[in-house]
Amino acid sequence: MTDIAIIGAGKLGTALGYSLSKKGYRVKALSCRSLSSVKESHRIIGEGKAFTDNIQTAKEGEVLLLCVPDGKIEKVVQELAQGALRWREKYVFHCSGLLPSEVLKPLKAKGALTASLHPVQSFSQKEGELEKFKGVYFGLEGDNKALDLARQIVSLLGGYSLFIRGQDKALYHAACSMASNFFIVLLDVALSLLKSIGLEEGQAFETLMPLVQGTLHNVKEFNIENSLTGPVIRGDQESVERHLDALRKFPGYYEIYLCLAAQALEIAKRKKLPPEKIKALKSLLEGK
Repeated sequence: MTDIAIIGAGKLGTALGYSLSKKGYRVKALSCRSLSSVKESHRIIGEGKAFTDNIQTAKEGEVLLLCVPDGKIEKVVQELAQGALRWREKYVFHCSGLLPSEVLKPLKAKGALTASLHPVQSFSQKEGELEKFKGVYFGLEGDNKALDLARQIVSLLGGYSLFIRGQDKALYHAACSMASNFFIVLLDVALSLLKSIGLEEGQAFETLMPLVQGTLHNVKEFNIENSLTGPVIRGDQESVERHLDALRKFPGYYEIYLCLAAQALEIAKRKKLPPEKIKALKSLLEGK
């Protein structure tokens, strides 16, 4: 089972196609709405027919990867289900972290073996990088036979399989989004605050990067609880109060700080911060 077809040859689809093509699979076809985009992906992957027709693309592969945005998956599935294709024993994986494999039901009803296969990784641009998936976890959910192949694909890519239930996909995806997307949001907030005191964006970025990289290193080496530093974990009420006073002219950032400080206080409790300091900080954050 080595012939792959990819519908949605964007950032993720291109990365998967490139890596799988270098690991023994044959990328037979790619499709995108834009011909120029699919030709770019074809150039990066180095093989496969380039189409803008999803039905034609699906015909080419024994294994079909749907790498389209979440909001487009149902529409593409309906389009494919209405096409004149042989679905029995064809493997169909969608790569959404949010949607369960249930969204592939119309194809399953025609005999396809279906599952969701979602890499816990971010893709900011199209690229051909062989080890992009090494050490990456993949959220897997669906039919047992399809999951067997999904597990083989993940192993071939150097990743790890994480089996989850369909009903847990939204929480799983929320966790991934918070760790990746909202990390970027927080960094943007921090940059904005430094720019508000006169730093140029490049200087602000360079100022924060060693701190961010050091924090990620600590998390990897010493776990979450032992990596949290700063005034909340120390029970430093005066510092937190001065932060809040300074942030009052940025109401949105003020609210973000309150929410995150409250969560930091929960970690401080686990780290056995003295009860009187917890109580004082809690009162401060609640405006009492």
